[in-house]
Amino acid sequence: MAINLLQDKGVALEQQRFTWKELAGKPLSKLDDDAYTRIRVILMNGVELDALRMTQVLLRMHREARVPLAQLSRVEHHQATAINWLLSADHSPLETTIAYEQVAIEVTASIAQLEPDAYMAQGHRYALLEDFDHLYRYAALLDRLEGKDANNITQGYTDIVPGRPTLVHHRSPENDLLEPYPRDAALATKLHAMTLTGAEYQTHDYYMNIGPVFADPVARALYAEIASVEAQHIVHYGSMLNPDESPLEKLVLGQATEVWNYAACASQETNPRIKALWERMLDYELGQLQVAIGLFQDLERRDAAELLGDGSLPPGIAFTSQRAFLRQVLAEVPMRKDGTRFVDEDDEAVASLTYRNQMNAQGSPSQGVSSGYQWTPGTELNRAVAGGEPAIA
Repeated sequence: MAINLLQDKGVALEQQRFTWKELAGKPLSKLDDDAYTRIRVILMNGVELDALRMTQVLLRMHREARVPLAQLSRVEHHQATAINWLLSADHSPLETTIAYEQVAIEVTASIAQLEPDAYMAQGHRYALLEDFDHLYRYAALLDRLEGKDANNITQGYTDIVPGRPTLVHHRSPENDLLEPYPRDAALATKLHAMTLTGAEYQTHDYYMNIGPVFADPVARALYAEIASVEAQHIVHYGSMLNPDESPLEKLVLGQATEVWNYAACASQETNPRIKALWERMLDYELGQLQVAIGLFQDLERRDAAELLGDGSLPPGIAFTSQRAFLRQVLAEVPMRKDGTRFVDEDDEAVASLTYRNQMNAQGSPSQGVSSGYQWTPGTELNRAVAGGEPAIA
């Protein structure tokens, strides 16, 4: 059944309740569940955490909206908990990292193909090349530290090959910015940008928390390097959002983003238990959207149709292997940035070259971790080189 953002009421906010058992329910299976189930779990945790972040910020800005914002915030937190606790304990932190990068690649690739604005689509492809390389570097680290094949996590859906080398991802801050979408941009463009901003924020925060727990110095340095790039990606996608939108306008669009994502998850989920969860969350988000619309219309005296049009949902993320598109993007001419413009490699902003040279002055962890790395069957202990040392030093 088609969803209408303006008409479908969902579950009333006061009826959106959880128990502790529901918040810490049965996790998914690392090997038995399809990798796209885990992709949806990680994506929706990031979307929920960004919605929680939004309500917490708005709480500090709107006296009249404090009570409904506090109510929204509590439910968003519980939704994020119920979803994030689906990740099973048999994932090592590094295996979860591999899963995070697979999310970034597969979701961004789908959005890049859905995006109606050519400039924004180029922005999606630009960051996609960097996420692709991050997966490759972490796959090398997984082999180095745990002797595991990252394809056991990605289940063969996503190629593990180099993208734009992480070594050259580092840019001066002003060159991470993009031109924001216009006020009259298609709803799809706004939902895409908000989705990827939340996803990148989650990845950044995960790496910042996990990186310091490693004893291996190469691992610690690699997480530090890629966490910095994820911070750049937050700016990259966040700068797509129009800064002239009011805070309550962003609240409405944020809730619509959650509805859009849950609808795609529910329609494609293969695990019946988790499909039921997506359907429940979709009903909750429709109810939360009505609260956001009410605040927007009451406090700003504006019609939500200005933002949501006729209420129709744009086409959703396709949770299926994007291998053909990814190979096409990898074959494109390398892109660089100069301000908000995409330029050829030779025309990259001088400020970024200066910044990069300083950051890489003592070497690049991402280059070191993958030096000599090429996936082959077996573990690194089976791949000795002259002198008896492992193939990855």
